Amino acid sequence: MNHSIIKQLNLLHKRYIYIEKQLSNYKIYNDQKNLRILSIEYVNLSIIIKPFIEWKKLQLELINNKELLSDEEIYSIVLEDIKNIKIKQQKIEKEIKTHLLSKNNNENNKNCFLEIRAGSGGNEAAIFVGNIYRMYVRYAESKCWKVKIINVHYGDHGGYKEIILKIIGNGVYGKLRFESGGHRVQRVPETESQGRIHTSTCTVAVMPELSKSEIPEINNNDLKIDTFRSSGAGGQHVNTTDSAIRITHIPTGIVVECQDERSQHKNKSKALSVLLARINAAEIAKRNKNVSLTRKNLLGTGDRSDRNRTYNFIQKRVTDHRINLTIYRLDEIMNGKLDILIEHIIHKYHTDLLLSVSKINEN
Repeated sequence: MNHSIIKQLNLLHKRYIYIEKQLSNYKIYNDQKNLRILSIEYVNLSIIIKPFIEWKKLQLELINNKELLSDEEIYSIVLEDIKNIKIKQQKIEKEIKTHLLSKNNNENNKNCFLEIRAGSGGNEAAIFVGNIYRMYVRYAESKCWKVKIINVHYGDHGGYKEIILKIIGNGVYGKLRFESGGHRVQRVPETESQGRIHTSTCTVAVMPELSKSEIPEINNNDLKIDTFRSSGAGGQHVNTTDSAIRITHIPTGIVVECQDERSQHKNKSKALSVLLARINAAEIAKRNKNVSLTRKNLLGTGDRSDRNRTYNFIQKRVTDHRINLTIYRLDEIMNGKLDILIEHIIHKYHTDLLLSVSKINEN
């Protein structure tokens, strides 16, 4: 196993021992929030550390056996033992690397919220949001996923200023997690009489749905809840009751609206679930800024400011700038065949993740 990977695993082992001591101290039970955080980290670390402990035991056996090779009488027996130890070690190394690459599997299997918001480009940007929305819906249909609309702000001339979806199914977040960021379109709009190419943008945010154990504690006093009348395209009222909900998280300024349901209670529940996911995503982004590897990772931070992809309708091409991949199959991709891009991105992510483990330094 690579020396730098062993070094990193030893650091994780020290952290594992430290948490183990913390959890054995009865005082930790007075701080339920910290107890929950440390318990989750301990369980996650144990998946990698337990096989690493076994690997280190085998490594000690290997060193001891090599010292016995000088004894000619037992040379062949020792040699066979060394061979068996190395086979066991290789098996454990493969297991450790698999865990390192798939340590986010539980998260990858979650449902997710998908937000698409118009950026620069005026009406054309809103129309582009509609195109991207249909692309993701068709992709979801190909995977037999369920799509629920949480909230919609319609564009003045078609498309959407913003649309929020909840996508439900097996492996949803794992497939869509790297779609977060800026998406750009280059094409000649139907309203352009002189045939000039127009560039407009939209932003995508993908957030995993939180499990009950992951939901952050929120003080009700930190929430401002407003009700208003639901409206649809063209300003027509969907219904005549104030069933739409707007929730503002005062400490962060995060605002979420939901008007998809006729029930105020259901809209509030949906809006709150999106709000919690946004707060969690903002906290993760804040932590990631303190991690040097985050900006070096080919997939960036997932912030809206990151430029992911360009859809060039004139040349029928799609370029993913993070991995320098250009594919001349735009029509297929816009019709939901996103795996053409996603599989390349996931492969590069796994490769870079393993390399980053090898190169990481003690900080």
